[in-house]
Amino acid sequence: MELRNNWVVITGASSGFGAAAAKAFAARGCHLLLGARRVDRLEEVAAEAIGAGAASARFHALDVASTPSVEAFAAWARGVSSTVDVLINNAGGAHGLDPVATGKDADWEAMVQSNFLGLLRVTRALLPLIPREAGAYILNLGSVAGHTAYEGAAVYCGVKAAERSITQSLRLELVGTGIRVGSLDPGLAETEFALVRFKGDTARASNVYAGMTPLTAEDIADTMVWMVSRPVHVCIDEIIIKPTDQAAIHKVHRRTA
Repeated sequence: MELRNNWVVITGASSGFGAAAAKAFAARGCHLLLGARRVDRLEEVAAEAIGAGAASARFHALDVASTPSVEAFAAWARGVSSTVDVLINNAGGAHGLDPVATGKDADWEAMVQSNFLGLLRVTRALLPLIPREAGAYILNLGSVAGHTAYEGAAVYCGVKAAERSITQSLRLELVGTGIRVGSLDPGLAETEFALVRFKGDTARASNVYAGMTPLTAEDIADTMVWMVSRPVHVCIDEIIIKPTDQAAIHKVHRRTA
């Protein structure tokens, strides 16, 4: 499918997968509507996207944990374009790695609000702009954590499992409209993810990837573009993508020095 001049919304576009996706879709000549809380970072990403070949790149503050913020973003998007051809629901993240016994409400609530309710809010707000029978795509960023639980991640695994269910429900609800819906579920990928999870502890974050070669944000962005650019009659419902060094959540090959 030709993506040139498609209108692409990317949430959480200020860093990581979202920023890489902005550049990847820019290289295909798309119009970009970028949202995130860090507007200063969005400005940089938009400028880089223009340099990478975007037909246009605009940005607006977006906190998916806030219904008023999502509604304001959607109103802004409607003012820029009458259609959204591709929606990349990327905003989210993990907070902490505590067991249930010592988990913190603030961490749990942040994960539920961004990964779970935020996905629903953004999709609900932008769905009226997504055209029917034109190969439009709603692509949700999940995780291998939505398939297999691990210690210290009860809530993160829970919200990512919920993301899979939301995606599958949307697929059922929208069948017959021509709108494609899919989930991309990465394994270990080196972005700001671990740094955010461990609240800025760089040593602890770097240990997550020690001795192995993780995926990059660009690997995930390339996969997003591939999924969305399949022929209109083809819907990639779900992809699990892991680095070669990671066979499963609990099975990672690490090289010694």
